[in-house]
Amino acid sequence: MTYWKTSTKRSVPVNSMAALNPKESKASPESHAAVVPPQYDGVGLVETQYFEFPCLDLEVGKRLEPVTLAYETYGTLNEKGTNAILICHALTGDAHVTGWHKGANVPGWWHNCVGPGKAYDTDRYFVICSNVIGGCMGSVGPPSINPATAQPYALDFPFATIGDMINAQKHLVDHLGIKKLLCVTGGSMGGMQALQWAVSYPDQVQTVVCIAASGRETSQQIAFNEVGRRAIITDPNWMGGNYYGRSIPSAGLSVARMIGHITYISDEALHSKFARKLQDKEKFDYHFDTEFEVESYLRYQGDKFVQRFDANSYLYLTRAVDYFDLSADFGSINQAFSAAKSRFLFIAFSSDWLYPPRQVKELVKAAKSAGRDTTYVEVETPVGHDAFLLGSETQTAAICNFLTAEQERFNEDAS
Repeated sequence: MTYWKTSTKRSVPVNSMAALNPKESKASPESHAAVVPPQYDGVGLVETQYFEFPCLDLEVGKRLEPVTLAYETYGTLNEKGTNAILICHALTGDAHVTGWHKGANVPGWWHNCVGPGKAYDTDRYFVICSNVIGGCMGSVGPPSINPATAQPYALDFPFATIGDMINAQKHLVDHLGIKKLLCVTGGSMGGMQALQWAVSYPDQVQTVVCIAASGRETSQQIAFNEVGRRAIITDPNWMGGNYYGRSIPSAGLSVARMIGHITYISDEALHSKFARKLQDKEKFDYHFDTEFEVESYLRYQGDKFVQRFDANSYLYLTRAVDYFDLSADFGSINQAFSAAKSRFLFIAFSSDWLYPPRQVKELVKAAKSAGRDTTYVEVETPVGHDAFLLGSETQTAAICNFLTAEQERFNEDAS
């Protein structure tokens, strides 16, 4: 590395839609309710920072230069450097995992789980969260300006894999002076990143907490992503990805989000919330506009998503998830875990049909077969995949107990 720099000022343009953010609370059907006023509880006011380094060689054989990562930190790194936790976000998340941005009316996306006295206790741990490359929330991605053309990258942005994302994060971790992470953790796509960290940098990861994720997508999961991508690409406003400065493909992106959102919630949760209730009426009107409450809810989720996310980034990130295969460089998932040195905590949710418990159990079986110290917790919940965002008592207790034991072990090893 020939240079690096950090700042609290955005060093790359992001989708102008992001400026319209308030952040989305996407946790559950409950998020359809009005947002709460800011309380500035937990870690209080926080500010996103930006780390830039010269270049990153990507798995596709192309070089990305320069590279900007948006990130936030909470808590204090101890003298031994043994209390650092890296949180990896899910598909459409960002670096703002907890606390409040000035003027915002909702906190970070995992406010339930990160903060003083919470699962990831910022009184005990130094917590880092980095936005991934390929996105649109402050890190370099398709909406960023391509220095070679002075125009947004759009589809000139190279494909970035899960491996590329964590390679970029490693630059940040090294920059922060952390030799070994106590834990790398995340749910959904964040869980995939955590697993990739364990096999790519085995000497730099003490433990992994992998929540509601898999080692590779099934054909059904790829199929859902493809339908979402087709909705975007067939939107007339997409224009081959060159819509910046013009009308955005809002209809396609909204439909993509609606499809994705259905997979985040269980059938039971949807039925409990909406059943077959009609929207502000007592009988059918016999048309194709909104009839049922669940239709209104999905349209709300889709429209809200369009206000904060970039359509091209959605294409790139879903592709990265599709391409992810933990076994790719090792021949099998078992062999991949053989390359890791971490201890693992896997958490699954009984009603998750996007990454169901059977897929998580396959990871558990492979890790144990490879001789890795592995703990598995299955949480009974009707919520579905998004249960990981809510931070149930069972999930919190499992993480707290796991981290407490592992930090004691890590401190002894570092003495």
